[in-house]
Amino acid sequence: MKIWTIANQKGGVGKTTSVAALAGILAEKGFRVLMLDCDPHASLTSYFGYDSETLDNNLFSWFANKPDSAQQARDTIIELPNESLSLMPASLSLATLDKKFSQRDGMGLVVTKVLSLLKDDYDYVLIDCPPILGILMINALAACQLLLVPVQTEFLAIKGLQRMMDTLNMVIKAQHHSIEYKIVPTMFDRRTRASVKALRNMRDEFGIHLWDRWIPVDTKFRDASSAHRTPSHLFPRTHGVGAYKKLAETLLAMSEQAKVA
Repeated sequence: MKIWTIANQKGGVGKTTSVAALAGILAEKGFRVLMLDCDPHASLTSYFGYDSETLDNNLFSWFANKPDSAQQARDTIIELPNESLSLMPASLSLATLDKKFSQRDGMGLVVTKVLSLLKDDYDYVLIDCPPILGILMINALAACQLLLVPVQTEFLAIKGLQRMMDTLNMVIKAQHHSIEYKIVPTMFDRRTRASVKALRNMRDEFGIHLWDRWIPVDTKFRDASSAHRTPSHLFPRTHGVGAYKKLAETLLAMSEQAKVA
């Protein structure tokens, strides 16, 4: 099982779209994929047409009950129809985790431990993070082998990226091992000077950690979310999906290199 976390401490940069797009592409390649919604706003859960507050099970149960068997963990997961994907939904109750459980030992490793029970069930786990530092993001970073940081190609988004880098360095120091990461420019519009300048600045500042391509603005992403389907399933030939396919190839290659190393 390989675990990819998609995180940024700024909202609106394309985290949920990136999870849905990459998960769909991986599933089409024949991989078993679990998507984990770690955001109390439950955007990923809503993306696939589920009302988080009406579900019997959600990610909060992992923290409250700490499943100790694979079957207990499986019972909380939704199998999505038609797309060979699985979803661990979120709920608003996740927003209370830091207040309720911050003093408990081991709360930063709950996701890591539960996913270890499911290591034979899935090839890839993609984690959608909230845009704030807390128990949920710490869990997502602690669990992952590869971090994807989507960044909108505009000035304020780039300025906010440093907070994410600071958080990453903090987790790396606490765990005493490195986390490979790739920064991905999103919502790029080559017609605007601001977008082009932002991309140039990102290349100058982040070098090899910046993906050498970008995800363009594509209205089909919005249409896919309205239909509660992955972009690649509905619109396999759009520029946006083509870009995510290139990104998936890059990330798969990075995972293989890490495995060899």
